[in-house]
Amino acid sequence: MTKTRAADPILRAVVRPSASARWSGRIGGAASRTSVRWKSGPYGYTQAKALVFSEYGEPKDVLKLHTYSISPDLPAGSVLLRTLAAPINPADVNTIQGTYGAKPTFSSLIGTGAPSAVGGNEGVFEVVSSSSSSSNLEKGDWVIPAKTGFGTWRTHAVAPADTLIKIDDKRGITPVQAATVAVNPCSAYRLLRDHVTPPLREGDWFIQNGANGGVGRAAIQLGRRWGYRSINIIRGREGSGEGDEDGEAATRALADELRALGADHVVTEKEFLSRDFRARLAEWTRDTGGAGVRLGLNCVGGQSAQAVAASLGTGGTMVTYGGMSRRPVSLPTGLLIFKDVRFVGFWLSRWADANPDAKARTVAEILDLARAGAFREAPLAPVPWDWETPPETLSDAVQGTLQGFRAGKGVFVFGET
Repeated sequence: MTKTRAADPILRAVVRPSASARWSGRIGGAASRTSVRWKSGPYGYTQAKALVFSEYGEPKDVLKLHTYSISPDLPAGSVLLRTLAAPINPADVNTIQGTYGAKPTFSSLIGTGAPSAVGGNEGVFEVVSSSSSSSNLEKGDWVIPAKTGFGTWRTHAVAPADTLIKIDDKRGITPVQAATVAVNPCSAYRLLRDHVTPPLREGDWFIQNGANGGVGRAAIQLGRRWGYRSINIIRGREGSGEGDEDGEAATRALADELRALGADHVVTEKEFLSRDFRARLAEWTRDTGGAGVRLGLNCVGGQSAQAVAASLGTGGTMVTYGGMSRRPVSLPTGLLIFKDVRFVGFWLSRWADANPDAKARTVAEILDLARAGAFREAPLAPVPWDWETPPETLSDAVQGTLQGFRAGKGVFVFGET
């Protein structure tokens, strides 16, 4: 567990314990102590709340809603931010569970009783105020974190201006679109652009499992825009009653939805793993001059990953960026020797932290597409977060992220905070 001392020059100067409880009114002639929300507290202090954890475990067990105050005296070069929206990604849950590749920093800088970390790794903020010596950020600007580990599940934050990416033109963009651009769409962009030599060209094929996820949907849309053709594997939907009619109908509806985004072919895992899939694949790719499928994207692992690798043409590349099945990637030796297939991994956090300028350019390009109506975010399930929202509502939304089929990815949408 990494710990940070309270000597941090930013937070030490701006954070003080909350004083949200005020004496107000009288009931039956006696004073009653009630919780009062002051958007701008005494002496200009801003009250804030953050969803924090001080130990690893299931979100429902370890997440706490912590209240604290932020001083109006901002350190040089810093800005006060109000959160507009912050999604709940599977990696966020894995971080809380202690199973993710990067470990958070635990500290008491926002006045928690035990050293804690703020959840969330993606979101969009509005600049509330800035110190006189801050960069080009002004009140009302929208920004997203430049690097990972920011801790976005909070109503307000203070951060150095140079750790943020400004959204230069927020017209035509919703807070939710801006909040969800930095992880899944950026992952899809880099997966398609960075891992094949020579780069994918118009007419080339890629295949991906987990195609219904946020990365998969983004890859379909970007691939179609760049002229790539795609084969997309999804899990068949389950029926809710006797028989499979409703499950089959839901699967067909999902396949139609992905085709509307630009998918060339959509198959279920069952179809993908069947014996006759090879013949279908050969028919689809027969006009490639023997190149076949050049890129495979794997976020599942296990048997599905092995089948993705077996679907690649000679010299193809499979990129693993997730492991939802929690099963290892086991590959036949023949793919390495006789087909010269390449296997690499991709971790967006490492790429983003090493390439902040490229991240900013990627974000800007995707938002331009969204603004033009040429890119749609994955289905979302908004979770309103107001000042009086119960802690259980927030922690339950996080807990449910990894549980079965969901109508959409959870995203905290901040209202009166």
